[in-house]
Amino acid sequence: MERGVTLLSGGLDSCLSTALARDHHAIVLALTFDYGQRAAGQEIRAAGKIAKFWRIKHQVVELPWLKLIGENALTDSRRRLPQFRDLEKLKNKKETERSAEAVWVPNRNGVFLNIAAAFAEALGAEWLITGFNREEAQTFPDNSSDYVTRLNRALELSTLLFPPKVKSYVQAMDKKEMVAKWIMLDLPFDFFWSCYEGGQKMCGVCESCARTKAAFQAHNLLEKITDRFLQ
Repeated sequence: MERGVTLLSGGLDSCLSTALARDHHAIVLALTFDYGQRAAGQEIRAAGKIAKFWRIKHQVVELPWLKLIGENALTDSRRRLPQFRDLEKLKNKKETERSAEAVWVPNRNGVFLNIAAAFAEALGAEWLITGFNREEAQTFPDNSSDYVTRLNRALELSTLLFPPKVKSYVQAMDKKEMVAKWIMLDLPFDFFWSCYEGGQKMCGVCESCARTKAAFQAHNLLEKITDRFLQ
C-alpha cells in the first residue's frame, strides 16, 4: 500500500478525505498548520483527536510569519468576519466571494502543500491528502481540481527522490454529499472543528459554520450538532 501524508486541519473536509484515503494508503503522518489563525487551538485539538483515533502520527507546523503578511480576517481578530446568519445567503455568489476575499491568506495552501511535499519526500510517501472539495472550489481557486493538476506538475520538478502527488478524496463532493458519506462511515459527530473562530463552541455564523449547518440541515440532522454552536 502506497504511503501518504495528510493535511489535517481538523475540519469536516480534511477529516473525511483522510478517512477515505485510509482505504487506499498507509497514512504515515498528519500535518496541522498553526499560522496564527483565530481557530488554531481548536483546529490543532480536533486534528490531534482525529489522528489519535486512527493512530496516525500528528505534527503541528508553526508558521508565525504567515500571519504577518497580507491583511485578512482569519488571522486578525480586529477584522470582522462576514456572517451568514441566514443560510440562504450562501447561495449569493457576491456574498460568498466577499467572504472569501475577507479570509484569504496569501498563497496559504501553496505554502502548506510545498511544506507537506518536503515531509512526504523525506518519508518516501507518494501522496499528499487534502480536503479540497467542489463546493469551496467555487470561491477558492486553490481548492479546485485544476489547481491540483497544475501543482502536481510542479511537484514533479521540485522533488526528486519521491515526487508526491496531491489528491483529495472529497474533490468531487459538496458539503451535503460529505455529510452523507460521514454518516455512512459512522464517524463521530464531535470529531471536527469547522469554524473560523476559536471559542469554546463554533460560532455558528461564519461561512464555514454556515456551510456545515446547511449540509447537516439538508439531511435533517442539524439537531445532532446544534449543541456545538454558539448561535
